[in-house]
Amino acid sequence: MTAATGSFRQFVIKVHSRCDLRCDHCYVYTHADRSWRGRPVTMSEDTLRLAAARIAEHAVAHRLPRVHVVLHGGEPLLAGRERLRGFARTLRSALRGTAALDLRMQTNGLLLDDAFCAMLAEESILTSVSLDGDERAHDRHRVRADGSGSHRDVVRAIRRLNAPAHRRAFGGLLCTVDVENDPVAVYRALAGLDPPALDFLLPHATWDRPPPRPRGATGSTGSTGSTGSTEYADWLIAVHDRWAVEGRPMPIRMFESISRLAEGGTSFTEALGTDGTDLLVLETDGAVEQADWLKTAYPGAPQTGLHLATHRLEEAAAHPGIRARRTGTAGLSAACRSCRVVEVCGGGLYGHRYRAANGFDNPSVYCADLLKLIDHVRAAERRPTGTQPAPATGALRNRHTLPWPRFDALAAGLGTAEDVRELAAAQRSLRTTALAAAART
Repeated sequence: MTAATGSFRQFVIKVHSRCDLRCDHCYVYTHADRSWRGRPVTMSEDTLRLAAARIAEHAVAHRLPRVHVVLHGGEPLLAGRERLRGFARTLRSALRGTAALDLRMQTNGLLLDDAFCAMLAEESILTSVSLDGDERAHDRHRVRADGSGSHRDVVRAIRRLNAPAHRRAFGGLLCTVDVENDPVAVYRALAGLDPPALDFLLPHATWDRPPPRPRGATGSTGSTGSTGSTEYADWLIAVHDRWAVEGRPMPIRMFESISRLAEGGTSFTEALGTDGTDLLVLETDGAVEQADWLKTAYPGAPQTGLHLATHRLEEAAAHPGIRARRTGTAGLSAACRSCRVVEVCGGGLYGHRYRAANGFDNPSVYCADLLKLIDHVRAAERRPTGTQPAPATGALRNRHTLPWPRFDALAAGLGTAEDVRELAAAQRSLRTTALAAAART
């Protein structure tokens, strides 16, 4: 991302604005902004073609070698298999000869049958599925309109997506943290499905609408302005330590971002680090918006006033909200600027800083949690090599893959020592796999 030139590399396309689940923690339907009510249910083919043309125009203007597009919702699978196939082909056609397309999708997975999975593999749509752990943990929040749980159907879909014929389309699992669920049980349930990657998200919250803290006070604040409770850090630390003991069998974006940032590298997530935003959301009606997790702050928070039909995408760079997120540490609150982990934390996710009294000029509502988690992960990384746990059996089976942000960082000359080590490990894994296959023949 090049903030100075107004470029964006990541685009979330809202192909469908409704959902077939009623998750009680969803920022689209249960938080402050309710603009989904006035959106078209499905993005039209005309609007998608316009979105593809604008993205290609943007890539040419800013000489972008690669753009990253996520098909999102609501629930994107509700747009239909063949419509999504057409969307993928339209995007790829528009960018042909201009920029490489990294096409992804985030879904609840309920509609993933074999035909859908085959289409995703054929069209190279890397798909991640939301799963909050075992049945008890997942069904605490992710329920249907009649209140029934969705866990069994989601797990069935994940296994279908992870079958050999479709595995190349499986991007990983996304889990929203609930501190009332057992962290190790959640991790084991997710890891047991052999995902290529895991991601953990803190539930979206603000100072006016703080996250649940069943074992700690939510009103008292420390010198940084954050609550003293660290239940979310404790939960994530338990996951981190189990993951480390098992030999880190798959990437976990939050933990890897902390390690990279501590080495002076870049983050895999907007929730950490001081790099400016390079993401735009394109709604079903063609509106150009900021990241839609801002919907948790107040009604209309993501709006830019721009539209695909009338504006070039780089015009969004002039929006005050986006400009505020492109000023590095200077755009953070005074408490954040004086913090010893500011270069890693970056103030946390922008939306999590909101308070009606003073907008986003605050630390994250998860400030104490982030500080404790960052300290723990950094301490674990500093342990002498001989004290690190040995990899568990089979822990290297995914090591011949490398997440696209690592490739991008290395290609741009911005990679860290950890990126180089990861690339070397991937190459070793490939050679070992090839030699083992040759020995069996």
